[in-house]
Amino acid sequence: MKLYKTNAAQILAASAGQKGKKALEKVTKEEQAKLSSEETTEKMISAVLTGVNRALPFSKSDDVTERVAQGRWAGLYDRAIGEIGTLAVRTGSSPDPHTGAVALPITLSSTYAQLDPGQLTSEYIYSRKSNPNRSAFEAAVAALENAKFGLAFGSGSATVTTILQTLEPKSHVLAIADVYSGTRRYFVESARASGTVFEYVEDLVADLGKYVRPNTKLVWIESPSNPLLKITDISAVAKQAHQHGMIVVVDNTLASPYNISPLDHGADITMHSATKWLSGHADTVLGVLATNSPTLHARLSFLQNAIGAVPSPFDSYLAHRGLKTLHLRAERANASALAIALALEASPDVITVSYPGLPSHPQRKLVLKQHKHNGAGGGIIAFRIRGGYESARRFCLHSRLFTLAESFGGVQSLAEVPGPMTHVLMSTEERAAIGVADDLIRLSCGVEETEDLVDDVLRSVESAVSWIEPTVMWEGPVV
Repeated sequence: MKLYKTNAAQILAASAGQKGKKALEKVTKEEQAKLSSEETTEKMISAVLTGVNRALPFSKSDDVTERVAQGRWAGLYDRAIGEIGTLAVRTGSSPDPHTGAVALPITLSSTYAQLDPGQLTSEYIYSRKSNPNRSAFEAAVAALENAKFGLAFGSGSATVTTILQTLEPKSHVLAIADVYSGTRRYFVESARASGTVFEYVEDLVADLGKYVRPNTKLVWIESPSNPLLKITDISAVAKQAHQHGMIVVVDNTLASPYNISPLDHGADITMHSATKWLSGHADTVLGVLATNSPTLHARLSFLQNAIGAVPSPFDSYLAHRGLKTLHLRAERANASALAIALALEASPDVITVSYPGLPSHPQRKLVLKQHKHNGAGGGIIAFRIRGGYESARRFCLHSRLFTLAESFGGVQSLAEVPGPMTHVLMSTEERAAIGVADDLIRLSCGVEETEDLVDDVLRSVESAVSWIEPTVMWEGPVV
């Protein structure tokens, strides 16, 4: 972390002028004071010692066969104890009891042998209901979200669908005004099929009471929202919602559990498109949710099995493997996003920058209260530059390190213009009503070097507003 901040300072001093340098110095002094080298070193030593004690529960004289027979390996890492990095790496990653394999084998079997009719060999019966790879991924996500239960699905959309299936017909649902367009799209279709009424509220904290009806059953939050990065006070909303017997769902896809744990702030369910930060490599599609409620878990688990929208063993394996490096990837993405946001804020060619980690963010106090790591802003940035949509388009085509593509949260940095891409099914008027301008650009920071990303963004902004015709790096498939 400290290294990335130093690199960012060097970049900004050279490319963003004194304004950017002073802004970064302010962040460093006011918000990074607790990350002193002494404190960090002490924590690292403590974590190492804790890990050693946790990883050696048996003496060297124990026989391997005896350890396996006693089951002393099988549950060793079922629920690891420690910081988020330890949880990500260890939870659901017990060595194989038969071979001692450290990497969890991929179990492709669709069905499992029984010892006698109805007498199971293990907890597994049929892979639609459960699978070792899926179970391991679910356990790991639950651990990161500080939850008792985790359930994985075939996509983030399948997760949304399953949650809404718990509602009675003609229920009433409240959601943030700028809920993600894909979620809003399903809300519209769900309303047609089930009669559920969805209302979108600009300020849930201030106005929730005005919208509550006798049949209001659920509140849907994204914080930060996608793509505008607005923050909702989850604790304040949950307190009001629970007084009316409502369930609070937080889509934590954009922030990831590295930056915020919604259940700790009163949410009943937290969900993800695990395609994004959790998997982190743009090579699998799946969704996941976590909860501490046995009642909700029982209902959602039934629907998971009954509907059958579950991920394959291989997708579960990829997601679980990717999750093990979430803390490393997210830390780099956070640092790069802050450096880029500061550089953009200092550029005369930039109209607006939205990034929760900026001192200038209008909800910065709430971010400091709600986010981990001293108010980390995450790896996503939204901004607008001079020249309207054409400049936004040219920025994306000029960039060499931010691939023009939908999605976010992978190791590769991505850029998109939401208007004609993720939000294309919304009309111009609908997008304008929630604040998604046609020239809005959304960046997702990967794990490339921070200096290179900042340099690429500033160069692309300059080229875009100067109306320099870009050389398109990707021209589509060759036919």
